[in-house]
Amino acid sequence: MATPLSLQLRIDDTDNAFAAVIESYDGQLQAGRYGLRRRRYLASVIHFGQWLSDQGLSINRLDEHLIAKFLSEHLPQCSCQRPVPLRMIEVRAALNIMLRLLRTQGIVAVPFKDDIGRELAGFDTKMVEVWGLSKGTRDHRCRIIRRLLKSQFGTGPIATTQLRPPAIRAFVIGDAGWSTSTIRVMAGAVRCYLRHRQLLGDDVRDLLRAVPRPAYWRDAALPEALSPDELNQLLHAFDAPCPSRRRGYAMVRCLADLGLRCSEIVALRLDDIGWQEGTVRIGAGKARRADVLPLPQATGEAIADYLLHERPTTSRREVFVRHVAPLGEPVGRRVVQQAVHAAYRRLGWERTRVHILRHTLGSRLVNAGTPMKQIADLLRHRSIVTSAIYTRVDATRLSAVALPWPGDAA
Repeated sequence: MATPLSLQLRIDDTDNAFAAVIESYDGQLQAGRYGLRRRRYLASVIHFGQWLSDQGLSINRLDEHLIAKFLSEHLPQCSCQRPVPLRMIEVRAALNIMLRLLRTQGIVAVPFKDDIGRELAGFDTKMVEVWGLSKGTRDHRCRIIRRLLKSQFGTGPIATTQLRPPAIRAFVIGDAGWSTSTIRVMAGAVRCYLRHRQLLGDDVRDLLRAVPRPAYWRDAALPEALSPDELNQLLHAFDAPCPSRRRGYAMVRCLADLGLRCSEIVALRLDDIGWQEGTVRIGAGKARRADVLPLPQATGEAIADYLLHERPTTSRREVFVRHVAPLGEPVGRRVVQQAVHAAYRRLGWERTRVHILRHTLGSRLVNAGTPMKQIADLLRHRSIVTSAIYTRVDATRLSAVALPWPGDAA
C-alpha cells in the first residue's frame, strides 16, 4: 500500500522528535516484515513524536511511563490532523518497538532495576542454582512474588522482617473465588521465596508456617484424558481451512504423539530432528535433562509438511516460527495454546486445557500395556511414581464391565 502524501511530508518533518531515528525504525519494521502494519506503525510513532515536541520533551526522556501517559491522556481525546492511528493496542505496540530501538542504540538509557527488580533477580538466580527450575516456572513465580512485594513494600526497600504471617496467609488465599489449585500454586511460589530468604540468613520460620497448605487428594481420580474418538476429532479439526493450519496440526501432533510440553515445542530446533534415524531430541526442560525420543511417522510427516509448505523463509533454527510480524521469529508458548484452543472452538468443545494431550498419551500407553519404565522415559518423568498416576483404578469404567455377584437377584 502506498504511503499517503500527508504521511510522507510528516516523515520529512525535522521538527518531529523522532526525525533522526525514523529511518532506522522503518528499516527495523521492514526487516521484521510488518507488511501493511508498517505504515500504521510509522504513523503512530510520528504522531507520538509530534506530541512529544508539543510537550517540549526530548526522546532521551522516553520511557514506559511517558508512553502510558500518551496512551491514556492524549489518545482517547486526540484531535490531531488525520490520518493518525487511534487503536490502543496497535499504537502501544508501535511505540514499544521504538522504545526498544532507542535503548539498543543508546539514545535512551536502560532503566536500572528497582528494589523489587533486584530482589527478584537474586531469587531467580537461586531458583536456578539451588532448585534447577525451568524458565517458565521461574518467570511464573517471579510474577507472583512481585505482586507480594509490591503489595507490602510499594517502591520502597525490601525488608522481610516487616512481613507478617497474616499478610502472607491473606495473599496466598486471595479472593474467595480462587480454586484450590490456584491457592496451591500461590503457596508454592511464596514458600519457595521464603526458603530463598532463609538461605540468605533470614528467620522466616513463622512466615513459612503461615503459608496455607490446601488439601489435595492426588490419588482421588485418573488424570483427565481424551478418548480415542475425541483425539481423532481433534486431529481432524485441522482438515478445514484455518489460519496457520499446518503449524497448528504439527504442534498438536507433538503434544499428542510425543507428550511434549508447550515450552518444549517452542524450543524445538531443526537440528533436533534426526530425519534419517527417526528421532527427535528434547532439550533440558522441566526434568532438567535432554532426551532422544523416537519420532512417530505421523508426527514427522506433519512437521515436514509444515516446513515445506507453510513455514516462512527465515534464518532462525527453531522449528515453529511466527507467521505475522515480526515474521520468522520464534513463537512463544501462547501460540501453541491458542492453536489448541482454536481447534477446541471449531469442534464446539468447552475445554481449555492443553496439558490434557500429555495425559492422553500416558493413558494410551498404559492401556496398550507399555511397561511403566518405558512410560516414564517417554514422558520424561524424573520419578516412575509420577507415571504411576495413569495406573489408578477408574471406578466408573470398572463398574461397566463388572460381573454380577453370584446368586444376586436378576
